[in-house]
Amino acid sequence: MTRQPNLKWAILSLALGAFAIGTSEFAAMGLLPWFAADLGITDPQGGHVISAYALGVVVGAPLTSILGARLPRRRYLAALIAIYGVFNLLAAALPGFHTLVATRFLAGLPHGGFLGVAMLFAADSLPREQRAKGVTYVLLGLTVANIAGVPLAGALGQGIGWRWGFALPGLIALVASVLILKLAPRVGVDPNARPFEELKALRNPSVILTLLVGAIGFGGLFAVYAYLSAAMLATTQAPSWAVPLALSAFGIGGTLGSIGAARLTIRLGIFRAAFVLMVFMAATQAFASYAVGSWQLMVASSFLLGLGSGMVVPLQTRLMDVAGRAQSMAAAMNHAAFNAANALGPWLAGLALAAGWGWRSSGLVGVALSAAGLVALWLTWRHARLEGSLVKQDAPRS
Repeated sequence: MTRQPNLKWAILSLALGAFAIGTSEFAAMGLLPWFAADLGITDPQGGHVISAYALGVVVGAPLTSILGARLPRRRYLAALIAIYGVFNLLAAALPGFHTLVATRFLAGLPHGGFLGVAMLFAADSLPREQRAKGVTYVLLGLTVANIAGVPLAGALGQGIGWRWGFALPGLIALVASVLILKLAPRVGVDPNARPFEELKALRNPSVILTLLVGAIGFGGLFAVYAYLSAAMLATTQAPSWAVPLALSAFGIGGTLGSIGAARLTIRLGIFRAAFVLMVFMAATQAFASYAVGSWQLMVASSFLLGLGSGMVVPLQTRLMDVAGRAQSMAAAMNHAAFNAANALGPWLAGLALAAGWGWRSSGLVGVALSAAGLVALWLTWRHARLEGSLVKQDAPRS
């Protein structure tokens, strides 16, 4: 993509959209104890709200990629984030548990399409060997959301009502939509775009295996994080500011983790970086299980969990290598994979909690999912080696 004078501001407007998405997605986990109590449901039932959003992302990623393939990127991105804002505001305004589940599902639909194309926009503006940095620029919107947006939403939820935790990112999303229309370059429609051709990416074994790593391996992170606030309130005498502090610690860890993961991927190659990060994720989930009962240790474990979230960088970079012309579909499906993990992890952890295994069980579920993710990563590496798609850094050393 040709560099444009306003590219920096365009990327910032996209990052603001990512900020709104990150605030909404992760604030729902932090707000779980409050909306569950207000709606008269259990914490595991409240996890269905989180899973509904994640399923919306899984369903919406391929649909938005097909519908948007022949649309100008500027209008496409602005429309998606505006729709996102509207459904978040509806989640805040409409009454009832089932309505909340439905509006969160609908809010998830634009998630993957927006972030996927936004990352491609940023990555395409940089030299090939620096693409991981382009991914990171947009991801920083997500991670900074966890530093500032999610704690603010959590504080609003505790102070004046959980519905404000969904209204806040809804308003930010609408602002981002206006800024994208104003600041993003006017890029014409790709005349060679073939929307349904992009579905062929889902028949590519290299794409499927890479998505599988994220769908399984990231489930461990979400299994722990989804119930972090509830576990802290249930097992400790934490002060009122401890939960926002834990949420902010996760965001700080995520920001540092994304920057570190980009450097690690450039230095070690995709597969070695992914292996290191997956092992690290398993270790942080084990520590999170140990930390239950001490709010200080739980805050520390939240920071460590955030560090491991940089795993998205090598996986997104791998997809760019193997997706061919189906870049938009692959990028959107990467977010679908992570949100499949966001559905799988809390669901399994919720089953463990409902079975009476205690709050420590979410960390143990996390370790098991990360171990399964390592197996999926090994299968992906082996397939890449056999088909000869390993880049220089990932080739076996003699």
